[in-house]
Amino acid sequence: MNIFVINSGSSSIKYQLIKMPEAILICSGLIDRIGLEKSVITHKTFIDNIDKVHKQVLDIDDHGMGLQEVARLLTDEKLGVIKDPDEIEVVGHRVVHGGECFAITTIISPDVKEQIKKLFPLAPLHNPPNYLGIEVAEKIFTKAKQVAVCDTAFHQTMPEVAFRFAIPKEFYDEFGIRAYGFHGTSHKYVSEKATEYLQKQNAKIITIHLGNGCSMAAVDSGKCVDTSMGLGTMNGLMMGTRSGDIDQSVIFHLVNQLGYDIDQVNNILLKKSGMLGLTGFSDMRDIRAEIEKGNKEAALAYDMYAYRIRKFIGSYAAVMNGLDAIVFTAGVGENDSLTRKLVSSNMEYLGIHFDENKNNESTKGIREINQTNSPVKILIIPTNEELEIARQCYSLLTN
Repeated sequence: MNIFVINSGSSSIKYQLIKMPEAILICSGLIDRIGLEKSVITHKTFIDNIDKVHKQVLDIDDHGMGLQEVARLLTDEKLGVIKDPDEIEVVGHRVVHGGECFAITTIISPDVKEQIKKLFPLAPLHNPPNYLGIEVAEKIFTKAKQVAVCDTAFHQTMPEVAFRFAIPKEFYDEFGIRAYGFHGTSHKYVSEKATEYLQKQNAKIITIHLGNGCSMAAVDSGKCVDTSMGLGTMNGLMMGTRSGDIDQSVIFHLVNQLGYDIDQVNNILLKKSGMLGLTGFSDMRDIRAEIEKGNKEAALAYDMYAYRIRKFIGSYAAVMNGLDAIVFTAGVGENDSLTRKLVSSNMEYLGIHFDENKNNESTKGIREINQTNSPVKILIIPTNEELEIARQCYSLLTN
């Protein structure tokens, strides 16, 4: 079964064509920095044990334009891996917010699409491009089954004590206002990989997904018991453009004292805050370059970013009454040694003993960056949300 997976992030599109159940990767790609100048497309093919990489730089204004470019590459005379879009049997879509409607993998129907649209306000940076991906894919892959895999599904195992808010009960009963959590496909994938690596089924693991969007999860014996994002994708950790947790009084002060309307405040906290608000840059690579130039505001932003991650590590270790491993994953987590250093240093009280030499090495696959005698493992595990989505799609359609 040829399964084409589309993973539309807030500023990127990742995709993979995977033959299941063998999990053979036929091609993969990434469109990075969507909406910014000089977007980068990297398209890789894996045929007859020959890997080919095509890379180009161009301006891609939005996700619709990006997906059209992906479709062109798939069937390109020189670069393509299929001759006809009908060769794709299933398209698996990452959908960020499934609310309480989609706790499991779901075949997309008109009703499902309407539910995804209704959840736009809760994930305004993600559900719209996810929905657009579905719309474009339906036009390109007309014979394929379209399947939604929701980021919120993995977090449905959270106990009520973790997902409820301390507000009047009717807001949950009538409107479903609660914490849902996100990046669940990634947290599920890397926590399972960590469990296999540790060879301990009842492991207590903290997964740290750091990209343009950031979240953490406490995973006890394979089940999520808490996570840093909530009703929407704005809270928890500092992110590329999102503020993360903030004193609610700041919002009321901006509205009541400074004259901003609520839509302006929402836009500020969602699109103009986080690393962008502190430094003028949302991409960690740009901010790292500023630090090397001596930019003190950039250095402060990095310290704040790491400080908040450390606070969640402490709280999740307390919630689980123990800790076996912390896991760094996603673009920043896997590739930014400075973030890992700032997070993992001076955490010996929790059994986290960091090894800077290992942290600076660049090897592929799962690796440890802890000292040999560290009671808690510090792991870098490359996430593969696309493979996890393909697995769930295949399971849905064959069982």
